[in-house]
Amino acid sequence: MAKQIPWQERPAGSKEIMWRYDKNPVINRYDIPSSNSIFNSAVVPFKDGFAGVFRCDNRRVQMNIFAGFSDDGLNWRINPEPIDFKPFGDHFVHSDYKYDPRVTYLDGKYWITWCNGYHGPTIGVGFTEDFQTFYQCENALLPFNRNGVLFPAKIGGKYALLSRPSDNGHTPFGDIFLSFSPDMKFWGEHRHVMSPMPFEQSAWQCTKVGAGSVPILTEEGWLMFYHGVITTCNGYRYSMGAVLLDKDEPWKVLRRSKDYLLAPAAIYELTGDVPDVVFPCAALTEGDKVCVYYGAADTCVGIAFGKISEILDWLKKQ
Repeated sequence: MAKQIPWQERPAGSKEIMWRYDKNPVINRYDIPSSNSIFNSAVVPFKDGFAGVFRCDNRRVQMNIFAGFSDDGLNWRINPEPIDFKPFGDHFVHSDYKYDPRVTYLDGKYWITWCNGYHGPTIGVGFTEDFQTFYQCENALLPFNRNGVLFPAKIGGKYALLSRPSDNGHTPFGDIFLSFSPDMKFWGEHRHVMSPMPFEQSAWQCTKVGAGSVPILTEEGWLMFYHGVITTCNGYRYSMGAVLLDKDEPWKVLRRSKDYLLAPAAIYELTGDVPDVVFPCAALTEGDKVCVYYGAADTCVGIAFGKISEILDWLKKQ
């Protein structure tokens, strides 16, 4: 049984739906000797604590993913060397880089999805059972694609994966799609989920959107935190919203935020290698509590807290 998730009550006088941990960032850019930055990382309950897969760019600014452990979800011990994947199957899939991981526990395995460099960015897939030995499987989809997020349960007896088809650069567009697989190898039955919103309706998410945390099953549907992007005179600005997807047909959007939940405002979100970024990658839950881990300014990791019931009520007003 995992320990209690990190938690801090809403600050006195605050009416925010989600609020930041007052000791952010919880992971700093130089928390392993080789790192230039540590951000856009995923954590899950593991044994009597927590484990995670972390994006660490080194001082050559090469992108890779590393395993880490924590007793409390706040103080992390990140391995100083990247994950050494073993091939699962007959062929080992080449990787020019790995970044922006997500981790989903399903069928007794911790499945890892990430942006994998294979003739451009696509969705890499791997798994571990103990966070010691890791296996890399076939890529899920063709290049170019990013933000692969696996549902934590099968939908209609099939694995379900969210992704955001893209291009080979700093994509100035992007919709979220859903794909299904019978075996975590062959993916099809692609369904459109959601697009950026028109500038006039919700400008913070008018350029592109991408799946963020692993969806959370509630009585009302699948709750997922996602990122939305606006193109400003200073470049892209990434913020966090929430969407509720149908429980049985999760390509159907039931409710979606027009206001953002969290946008760059703290100094560690406004300044860094890529300024003005809040990029959710993981969510821990305990009863009605949720703790969201997000990358800040492509430099460090912060966390924010909220109540699931309040977020669902807030979505009804959106």
